[in-house]
Amino acid sequence: MLRSIAAVGNDSEFGEPRREPALERVEKSVRPAVLQAISSIQERYFEPITLAELASEVFVSRFHFSRMFAEATGVTPGRFLTAVRLFEAKRLLLTTSLNVSDIVCSVGYSSVGTFTSRFSRAVGMTPTQYREPQVAELLVAISPTFQRLPPLRTLRAAGRSCASLQTGSGVLSLQLDMPRGAAPADTLVGLFADPVPQCGPVAFGGMANMNSGELTIHGVPAGRWTAIAVAQHQAGTAGPRFSIGYSPVQVAPHGQSTGRVGLRAPASTDAPIAITLASKQSPFTQRMLAAQRPHLRAVA
Repeated sequence: MLRSIAAVGNDSEFGEPRREPALERVEKSVRPAVLQAISSIQERYFEPITLAELASEVFVSRFHFSRMFAEATGVTPGRFLTAVRLFEAKRLLLTTSLNVSDIVCSVGYSSVGTFTSRFSRAVGMTPTQYREPQVAELLVAISPTFQRLPPLRTLRAAGRSCASLQTGSGVLSLQLDMPRGAAPADTLVGLFADPVPQCGPVAFGGMANMNSGELTIHGVPAGRWTAIAVAQHQAGTAGPRFSIGYSPVQVAPHGQSTGRVGLRAPASTDAPIAITLASKQSPFTQRMLAAQRPHLRAVA
């Protein structure tokens, strides 16, 4: 399901992703030291990497390195490393039968208890719950080497059982600007409390075969959110097959709010994201709870 980001630059069976001219321009504007540090994180995320080590590798001070890294990626080096480790942990949970302790060691954590607590707090599910089939079925993945968007019909079928959805009275109308030359796309926009989310959105909306235009999301809680747009374009044009966009939005408690998101091809400076729209209370979990209830009543 998720392809390992560690495969970048190694002997990967998936090959190199097609590079877009616009993406090349984005990456040329990033300082080589940042790109080198990102490459080092991707190759060594399972090691105990420190900020001092990353800064020394690119011959700058820790303060200067942290500042220019955040300017290029939008997050600190530590948060970027955590995003890479959790992305890989989710990949292993979904695609292998490795036990949790083996996964913990392979993604750079030394304690199963610490990893489980951090994973559960960030994702909203335990590692074991994350292995339920519905999690993979409703997975959204964004990285430079792998992108996935669940079919919109699957999301519609899931309805209000999607994870993290909150009740709100706001309406958000977003103007989505697709990349130049891009074909129509199945598009999903989620609103998140974190710019590098690990759990589901507070609200989302989608549209099939969409060009640049407006997408409206209803039932949005009031507050300041990060809108993340993901578009999977039809084949047959010179434009990208997959594009993404990020933008902060402010939603009023009543009435209609507006925002704008420009989409582009994924870049190496994007922290990888893998979130599921599946609820922790999936059908499997509900069946398990139902099976336990008679026993609990008997004990009482």
